[in-house]
Amino acid sequence: MNHTPVLLKEVIAFLDPAPGKRYIDATYGMGGHAKEIVKGGGIVLGIDRDPQTAVILEGRSPDRISRDSIAPLQNDKLRIVAGNFKDIKEIAEEHGFAEVDGILFDLGLGSHQLDDPERGFSFQKAGPLDMRFDKSEARNSKSETAESIVNQFSEKDLYRIFRDYGEEKRWGKRVARAILEARKTGSVETTDQLFELIKKALPAKFRFRAGDTARRIFQSLRIEVNDELGALEKALPQALELLKGGKGSKGGGKLVVISFHSLEDRIVKSFFQKEARNCVCPPEFPVCRCDARATLRISTKKPVTASAEEIAGNRRAQSAKLRVAQKL
Repeated sequence: MNHTPVLLKEVIAFLDPAPGKRYIDATYGMGGHAKEIVKGGGIVLGIDRDPQTAVILEGRSPDRISRDSIAPLQNDKLRIVAGNFKDIKEIAEEHGFAEVDGILFDLGLGSHQLDDPERGFSFQKAGPLDMRFDKSEARNSKSETAESIVNQFSEKDLYRIFRDYGEEKRWGKRVARAILEARKTGSVETTDQLFELIKKALPAKFRFRAGDTARRIFQSLRIEVNDELGALEKALPQALELLKGGKGSKGGGKLVVISFHSLEDRIVKSFFQKEARNCVCPPEFPVCRCDARATLRISTKKPVTASAEEIAGNRRAQSAKLRVAQKL
């Protein structure tokens, strides 16, 4: 199972692993970033919401991990646990990582998830419309899977999801309407069924771009199923609390986030900007009354993106944006 970690050199340069330093990889996946941190001497707590992706550093293959659940795995330098990063503070404290030198979030899907048709993440492979990261995870929402969303939500709600989470404003209404029409004769249960509906919903002259629309529709359903944006909004403030504070002019722990679409990047950028401000008073106030103090310093004025060389070897890197901030 080949998975190439995105922006690996840049991540390691910012985190600067060294013997004794402690880190959290909040999206462990296949462990590409974590393994490099360990090579540099760092000690890592790896967290992954998807039980099928957690693998141990010492050559343990994914098929040796239970498909349904994982027990905590560990060696001297790496501990891997199943969990949702929206609970990162609780997980970190439970495993002795209450104060760390760096935290990494590598958002989005791994190749191993996209390549497994049974997960339902890709319209390019026929499979059930599932899209859950963790099939055992209960969630307070109207639905659990992409299939139940597609077959139960109203046309209005489907369009809202496509527009807000897939940024599919042009064809979202047509796709939602096509789904409602298809439901009159049966349920939509598979990825290929949904892709055909998306393709037929487009005017004939635009069907050659059906893949672009399908990517946005599938992204929106995945975000809704897993509450991805809500989890990120909950995780970032907790991550900041877990980072070591700076001493004097020396900065503290670093928060490193790789995002893959504008919705994620907007949340990260907004959080960094808010926490980097010394005053949050309205602009019309002549004097600061809030006594707020910046909690972090932004290390990347603009997001770092992959080089042409990296993109040539790993297409997933093309949309990656890396933002870094350091706790004060």
